Amino acid sequence: MPTHPQESDRAASDPVAPVPEGAGRPPRGDLPQPGPPRPEAANGEPGPDAAGPGRAEDDHTTAIKELEDRWRRALADLDNLRKRHARELERERAVERSRTAAAFLPVLDNLELALTHAGADPGAIVEGVRAVRDQAVNVLELLGYPRHAETGVAFDPALHEVVGVVQDPDAPPGTVVQVLRPGYGDGDRQLRPAAVTVAKRE
Repeated sequence: MPTHPQESDRAASDPVAPVPEGAGRPPRGDLPQPGPPRPEAANGEPGPDAAGPGRAEDDHTTAIKELEDRWRRALADLDNLRKRHARELERERAVERSRTAAAFLPVLDNLELALTHAGADPGAIVEGVRAVRDQAVNVLELLGYPRHAETGVAFDPALHEVVGVVQDPDAPPGTVVQVLRPGYGDGDRQLRPAAVTVAKRE
């Protein structure tokens, strides 16, 4: 009577067990495993991370160098402007000093002329000195510094400096009685105020 081998004996005798259709095979250890997809831009080109961090660091370094170069150029331009302004200011000061000194040269000439004739006519020296004084006052006025030596005017703290108070029945209180030292200039262009005595208030 023929005998049939059992199912277990048949499976053991087959070297390879059949794989059902549609079933996947397990991955083998010697094959590379698929990794996550690399980022790509919308147009299919590699994304910003594809170039790596080295490209970004180079761009940052270049930008910093450009900013430093602009900063150094701006400092150099500012220093040149400051030096040019200082030279122009010094030149203007020199021109103004020269103009002022030249305006007083005729005054010195008249003083020397008065001293020359003082020996021949001593009485003429007074008139000569007075004329020179008037000329010097005129020069200061032309330069923008008018003389203030008026009496009988009301005291003005912007023009006068009180050095004394006197009792004068003929002068209204608070008026200038005597000018001890004339003042020159007005407002911001004042060389000095006039030193005066003022009538006392009752």
